[in-house]
Amino acid sequence: MNPISGLLWALGTLTGVYVIGWSKVERGPGPQQLAVGAVTNFFDTLGIGSFATTTTAFRLWKMVPDNLIPGTLNVGHTLPTVAQAFIYTKLIPVDVLTLFSMIAAAVLGSWLGAGVVAGWSKRKIQFGMGTALLVAASLMLITQIQTLSGSRILPLGGDALGVRGVLLFVAIAANFMLGALMTLGIGLYAPCMILVSLLGMNPTAAFPIMMGSCAFLMPVGSLRFIRERAYSLPNALGLAIGGTPAVLVAALLVVSMNLTTARWLVIAVVLYTAVTMLLAASSSKAAALAAPAGA
Repeated sequence: MNPISGLLWALGTLTGVYVIGWSKVERGPGPQQLAVGAVTNFFDTLGIGSFATTTTAFRLWKMVPDNLIPGTLNVGHTLPTVAQAFIYTKLIPVDVLTLFSMIAAAVLGSWLGAGVVAGWSKRKIQFGMGTALLVAASLMLITQIQTLSGSRILPLGGDALGVRGVLLFVAIAANFMLGALMTLGIGLYAPCMILVSLLGMNPTAAFPIMMGSCAFLMPVGSLRFIRERAYSLPNALGLAIGGTPAVLVAALLVVSMNLTTARWLVIAVVLYTAVTMLLAASSSKAAALAAPAGA
């Protein structure tokens, strides 16, 4: 069997097991939850990312408590990400050893990270996600400036479709960390694209690597959140049901659309969300410190 076909067969099996868990759900998502899933995953397929934009929507409309956002993101965006992985892994060539190694590392990082984050307090979640969103906004800003100006703030990559030796070890270690960070709500796409370029690989090879990594790690990491009940079920369903068709539309119909303005808007809302999340964490800490004195 072709290795890529084997990978996709394994992904389909894992996804089938994951979907069985949804079959016992009695109450479906509402229109607002479906809309958030559709819009965020539409732009996710085009390379903007979905975690930061979804976090903004959740906080703006008070749809999900802050402490449940990381779990809801991972559980809800799993199925749309699987759809992306099937599309891009078939379309874009990449070295099999590099692809498989980086996916395995991301899955392990996610499994270990989810076990930690699922038990965190609300303040820790707010601080962790606020910091992660600042990092994500910075990476998006650097990428946007580099694209528009033609400057080389970060390496633009080479022609290689994979790496070996020390570089492969670096790729595995870095993707392990990125998988762990996914559980905090920082998307893997932007940092993975930068990692691939730093390793001297063709930037297009990042698409099957990052989407394959997320497609495998998200069901695995989500199981930890589900077991701890550290997610919002109706909102996760909205992301899954609304997002999967949007992925197909984005990938097959409008992949050539101009996204410059949309990316600037996303950077702005991510920065806003990061600041408000950090302010909320600071307020929670101040309240906790003041409580004993007022008792």
